[in-house]
Amino acid sequence: MTITFYYGSGSPYAWRVWLGLEHKQLPYEQKVLSFSDGDQLKPEFLRLNPRHKVPVIDDEGLVLYESVAILEYLDERYPDRGGRLYPAELRRRALVRRLVQEVDHYLAKAMDPLLREVLFKPEAEQDAARIAKGREKLAEELARFEGEIRGDFLAGELSAADFALYPMLALALRVDLKRPEVNVAGLIGPRLRAWMQRVQALPYLEKTVPPHWKQ
Repeated sequence: MTITFYYGSGSPYAWRVWLGLEHKQLPYEQKVLSFSDGDQLKPEFLRLNPRHKVPVIDDEGLVLYESVAILEYLDERYPDRGGRLYPAELRRRALVRRLVQEVDHYLAKAMDPLLREVLFKPEAEQDAARIAKGREKLAEELARFEGEIRGDFLAGELSAADFALYPMLALALRVDLKRPEVNVAGLIGPRLRAWMQRVQALPYLEKTVPPHWKQ
């Protein structure tokens, strides 16, 4: 059994699935798509995901997209492999699901205007007021997550919630490489910083860092 994993470098949603595959110690073959070459729009990929987004997995003929659905599927399909992505106990599992939803529906939306302005526009076209407003919205969400940590990880034990949040924060920090004065790093509180260090210490984390971020 080998899962085919379709991935795009820099996608936080694909990154969380990669972390999940490693955490569960599942064999997989990685298919890397080039966004700049438009691989996600080519007919062969659209047959897998008509929404032309990564991640996608193919597990023995089951083609599945949407990162949350993939992580839940992997945990249910292979409950005895590696570590759990969702706790067995009902209330803790509900907490993990809630945290993942908050990452996707609140943090990601708060980040988006700032990232679009700094990472996807030439500096001469960037709007200082939009950057300031985006930073303010991101600060509000990060303050909320600062208070969500329960032990070493978000829900106590390492889970899908950590794999959803970490790639988002790593992506947000890319803003500081282009505009250091925005200082996204300064918005991350001490508990979140310590949590990030624990995630970074995972033995498989470095393997999953987007390759072009290492250049």
